[in-house]
Amino acid sequence: MRPVGIGEQWSEVRAKDIISAHQPLDGALLPIFHGLQDAFGYVPEQAIPLIAESLNLSRAEVHGIVTFYHDFRRQPPGKHVVKLCRAEACQSMGGDALAAALQEHLNIGWGETTPNGMVTLEPVFCLGLCACAPAAMVDGKVMGRLDETRLIAAIERDGE
Repeated sequence: MRPVGIGEQWSEVRAKDIISAHQPLDGALLPIFHGLQDAFGYVPEQAIPLIAESLNLSRAEVHGIVTFYHDFRRQPPGKHVVKLCRAEACQSMGGDALAAALQEHLNIGWGETTPNGMVTLEPVFCLGLCACAPAAMVDGKVMGRLDETRLIAAIERDGE
């Protein structure tokens, strides 16, 4: 299993294969976005006209939908993706302080990637670990009862 942030290089042929595989589905647009993001780590801008043509939609419609949903990335993510819970339970257990400390440590804001391409920080609204707040998901692995030291250590583990 590859880390969350590692995807294939852009390939129009691969993108067309993904689009074709999902095109017959009712409501194919979201499955296409998921397929592209699973393959490339994000939904490449170059795929928008391919999707629009395939589904007989305008580019504006496709663009509007991909930008509406926060889970779809428009740029390649970092090697590690950290989704930090921003819901009320996590906030009440120190989530705001944890978020501020992490942003300061990484020197990035929400939705940004560190300049070295190692970490992308994304907000998420509830991971279902309310009793273990504050919580995060690091490279697809959920973690609860976090503090700054534990979260930074999880992010900085490389090669696992």
